[in-house]
Amino acid sequence: MTETVGRRALSSPRELTRVADRSSFIYLERCTVHRDANAITAEDAEGTTHIPAATIGTLLLGPGTRITHQAMSVLGECGAGVIWVGENAVRYYAGGRALTRSSALAEAQAIAWANQRTRLDVARAMYRLRFPSEDPAGLTRRGLLGQEGDRVKDCYRKNSERTGVRWRKRQYVPGDFTAGDTVNQAITAAAQCMYGIAHAVVAALGCSPALGFVHSGHELSFVLDVADLYKTEIGIPLAFDIAAESDEDPGPRTRRALRDRIHQLGLLDRCVTDIKSLLLPAGTEASGITTADSDIDRVSLQSDHDQLLPSGTNYGDEAGW
Repeated sequence: MTETVGRRALSSPRELTRVADRSSFIYLERCTVHRDANAITAEDAEGTTHIPAATIGTLLLGPGTRITHQAMSVLGECGAGVIWVGENAVRYYAGGRALTRSSALAEAQAIAWANQRTRLDVARAMYRLRFPSEDPAGLTRRGLLGQEGDRVKDCYRKNSERTGVRWRKRQYVPGDFTAGDTVNQAITAAAQCMYGIAHAVVAALGCSPALGFVHSGHELSFVLDVADLYKTEIGIPLAFDIAAESDEDPGPRTRRALRDRIHQLGLLDRCVTDIKSLLLPAGTEASGITTADSDIDRVSLQSDHDQLLPSGTNYGDEAGW
């Protein structure tokens, strides 16, 4: 007799794989995703691949994918983020549920966000994480955005000199991944994957994607904030490295290189630590969040300008990405 979802016992938080031990993201396209016990299967013309659900941080479902109810059930049970994306993962459509058992971080986020002084304190702390050699004390939010924009432009210039890849300007046309040159395509591919992972981390920890400290007014403001933390360190340098190697297939090559880089840096664990350090008072821990709860899987990256993204827009619509 086939076991139904209702007959299966749910996994407890302590049975789930820690953040640092999961794959940061898996991108699938043109296949059918189903469930086999506690794994998902991806079936295409070349055969069937089994992927343990508890080892997935974020599942990115690209064009031509179909997913069954049972597959979504096991992914939700394991706390994996599920995000529907467009061709080359450059358009975000929808996301699945997360696993968090506590509202402690959400409450801390709301308290910090609701007060103008503490909101600016968190924004400055984010800037220090990105540029530790600089002191943003005294800068307003707009001042932070201006400084950040200058630093990102400088990052483009330095990586162009380092790799020998010619840099003209940031080019991105919504809905047309190939409109930009190779390095722009690589930057877009890296950014979109890391936006998706950042969203999954934020949701998994029980935070609100909408309550941002640098970005504001958009349903994913905090996702953009978190993603920004690693942009100049990981996303931009990796994109220039990919462009320097070859002009062929920058999207898939960027995704594969990004997965490896995230694993090497232990970025999933670091992302959770950074969010908690930004939102919680120094020396405190989120009460009610167990080790297993806070060890839920994911990662992140960012955007350059203080402009609002209309609902349903590509993450990459912001000029910096």
